[in-house]
Amino acid sequence: MAVSLNVDLGELPGEPEELYSIATMVNVACGGHAGDEATMERACELARRAGARLAAHPSYPDRAGFGRTSVVMTSAELASSVRSQVEALARVALRVGISIEAVKPHGALYHDAARDPAIATAVVEGIEAGLGFPVALVGPPEGALARLATIERRAYLREGFADRAYGPDGKLVPRTQAGALITDPAAARAQALRLAGAGTFETLCVHGDTPGALTIARAVREGLESAGLLETRGRA
Repeated sequence: MAVSLNVDLGELPGEPEELYSIATMVNVACGGHAGDEATMERACELARRAGARLAAHPSYPDRAGFGRTSVVMTSAELASSVRSQVEALARVALRVGISIEAVKPHGALYHDAARDPAIATAVVEGIEAGLGFPVALVGPPEGALARLATIERRAYLREGFADRAYGPDGKLVPRTQAGALITDPAAARAQALRLAGAGTFETLCVHGDTPGALTIARAVREGLESAGLLETRGRA
């Protein structure tokens, strides 16, 4: 089964432009953990030029922790935060001439939305309020967000990670543990081929902030293309 290749971008200064042409979908930070109007505009413009699909990448409002720490919020507060983030990106995207086609929560929010139905619901409510039109959701193969998407008949892209280690239980190794990141391009390529071949995922991710992200992304894309497992560009 062919998969898309998504890359989290708009997060760090000096991100290589080539990452935008390697990705088939670009997840753009929109102010929660990183990003501002200038970085969003650059990301949207580069995605448009490259022909990559655009996804919003909202998080908990946690710039100090890069969105990788859970934040205690009411459902209304969380929905409002997600709404403001996707709205900010939508305004920039409209100006640049590209449309948001998917939303992928970032970091701790990604994992919390898979764990807690109330958080998943707040995230979706924020997306709906901020965009006003349906988009695909991106998240883990199982969990609360995936179940909500099924119940509400929403497009859902099950995601695997080329640059993150998985434990024997099939779950991601926590970033706090040694070996959680895969920084060897050949190992990332091999993992991407394994995950794509499993038929469990619609999209695979390379993080833009992983050390050596450009070399890793090149290897992953080349591997998927060579195996005929990379989807052609098109709408989510």
